[in-house]
Amino acid sequence: MSIRWQIHLLFIIQLVSMGAMEMSGPFWPVHLRSLSHSEDLFTFAGIAVYIGPMLGIMLTSTFWGRLGDRFGHKAMMMRALFGLAITQLALAYANDVWLILMLRFLQGACAGYIAPAQAYGVSIESPARRVKLFAYLQVSTNVGSLGGALVGGVILDHAAFFWINFSAAILCAVCLVSVWALLPVVEPKDAGRGAVDNAAATAKISILQSPQIVSLLTILGVLLLGRMVTQSPFSIYVLNIFDVGNWVVGFCYGLLALGFVVSASLWARYFEGRAARDILGGMCLVIAGCVVVTLLTGMTRSIFVFTAMYFIWGVLLGATTPVLTALVSRAAGDHRQGHVLGLAQSTAQFASIAGISLGGWFSQAAGLSNIYFLVGFVYAIGFVLTVFARARADTIARPSEIPGE
Repeated sequence: MSIRWQIHLLFIIQLVSMGAMEMSGPFWPVHLRSLSHSEDLFTFAGIAVYIGPMLGIMLTSTFWGRLGDRFGHKAMMMRALFGLAITQLALAYANDVWLILMLRFLQGACAGYIAPAQAYGVSIESPARRVKLFAYLQVSTNVGSLGGALVGGVILDHAAFFWINFSAAILCAVCLVSVWALLPVVEPKDAGRGAVDNAAATAKISILQSPQIVSLLTILGVLLLGRMVTQSPFSIYVLNIFDVGNWVVGFCYGLLALGFVVSASLWARYFEGRAARDILGGMCLVIAGCVVVTLLTGMTRSIFVFTAMYFIWGVLLGATTPVLTALVSRAAGDHRQGHVLGLAQSTAQFASIAGISLGGWFSQAAGLSNIYFLVGFVYAIGFVLTVFARARADTIARPSEIPGE
């Protein structure tokens, strides 16, 4: 199988597995409501059921990444898909709120599929196409999320919640078999073998001692935090401010992902092969655009302007996570891709948890109508951090200058 077909297969497997997980995503509150004996328990469980998997991924991604660097990323992909299949099957039969919350945490801790899939892709893809790779896999995740939520809704309209999780378990098992049977084993690149002199010289240096990696992860975390601030109060905001139907809420929410899907590959093509300083310069403009768009989103009282701003916001987001993740990957040696991408995944989950928590608190303390001004402020912080990172970007090598590439 050619490398191109392997990349396409990675896309399909990630789309199906992430879609399987999102089949239940929007409907956990509906299920938990029927199992909760008190309003307080339901309120807690409605938040914990989403934060639990994020916390599990945050705590374990770096560990699994290091194992992937040592034993191979295909093995870590299979381990993650096995964990997803088993926990989804257990969730199908779980009828206790606390058991569900425990299984959701274990799901994140045992799974964490995205990081090893990215690391596997890096190990087989040309370094010059790394930005396109991350954009391609991010598109897969977003399309899977959209399709999974739709399929989950159709199932719930015609059958019990049990069948959502049971179907997801079957899909994850199919993905596991596909990885095992169709993707070749790629030997991990070990700096100790002496294949790359510069990599061997830096192997003992902690990734967190690299200023460029720390700054890039910080920017990535701040941008994701800003994106997640509206996650919890979004539906209430749209319903209260614009007085529209629920379908409009879903439509607006989907436009963000649609904008991402439409633009990610185009942004990847634009930034491909550029020096880190040039990429961060372009990123400053993108983040400045996010500041303007989110402030306009918060000021408008027209649902048509709001939907347009949400689509444009999604288009701008298509340039952030994939490109910054590719820069983080570039700044680490080939022998540490699992470690650094696991660390990026942990950063993303921490930022998501912080964003959801901050958004929930702020909407109560300062008023729901001001939530998008907070998002704009967070993006402004990200803009300042990116300006400083660009000033130091000369220390980040071009792709051709990276050891081992």
